[in-house]
Amino acid sequence: MYSIFHFWQSLLENKAKFAKIKTLDEFPFPADMLSCKNQGVFPDLAIKINTGDSRFTGGELIELKDSQTYSVASFNSTIPTGKKNIREIILSEGGIIFRQMQEAGDDVYSLEEREVYYLVRGRKRGCQKICLVHGSFFETVKANDLIRDSFAQVLDEELADSDVSEEVKDKLKSIFSHQESFSRVRNVEKASVRLRFRIMTEVKAEGNILNASQYPEIKDDTLNLIVPFHSEKERKSIYEKMKVVFGEDKWKRIKSFSIKHPLNGYFVVYQVGL
Repeated sequence: MYSIFHFWQSLLENKAKFAKIKTLDEFPFPADMLSCKNQGVFPDLAIKINTGDSRFTGGELIELKDSQTYSVASFNSTIPTGKKNIREIILSEGGIIFRQMQEAGDDVYSLEEREVYYLVRGRKRGCQKICLVHGSFFETVKANDLIRDSFAQVLDEELADSDVSEEVKDKLKSIFSHQESFSRVRNVEKASVRLRFRIMTEVKAEGNILNASQYPEIKDDTLNLIVPFHSEKERKSIYEKMKVVFGEDKWKRIKSFSIKHPLNGYFVVYQVGL
């Protein structure tokens, strides 16, 4: 059985290893549960797809975020999201991600929309906070809107006293709402170098799950699973999945509570000590 809940269970079973590893990619992640594992390419990890069990789809994508402080490490070349279409990641069936997933036995395109999680670790004065957190915790504005509105600020500042019409401004804002429009390498005649524009995304205080002032419930030396819910029905569904994975006895040892993101609603947290 494969799912983000089973993956978190494997982290819990090996939680003592977190104190011994310098970087998260050294952790003994469960190879039999993963369809791919890479470094420097999104996703760092992907969970295998389940077949025949509607409760757990599997297929979640995971990125590792390691920090020497209680600030979430910057996202290089990516904008954190809660869901991602697998076709946006696999640009070629000859690529390493597709090959790994296929060799692991996945019918890759049978689950196109994937849930995205981030395994975040922060360290401070000999303590650690580790959170497996759903990407919607960081995605309070859709990626295209975030890009568009950021470029819009530049355009509005630079063209404030110009005769450029609002129609032209809106067109420019629309063009720059898609990362693909400017992230491609461009060739310029007579230039001996190429330019590639990359996005770096930094987490503000509201999205810093490691920030004790913002989220005091996330204690030092704890391992946390953080999942969004939008109704009591959704929260109950998450609760039932956790009980299936852990069983009644182990379940009783896991602390459960809710936190409110100031910009994005409620998340249920499952917490154990390290």
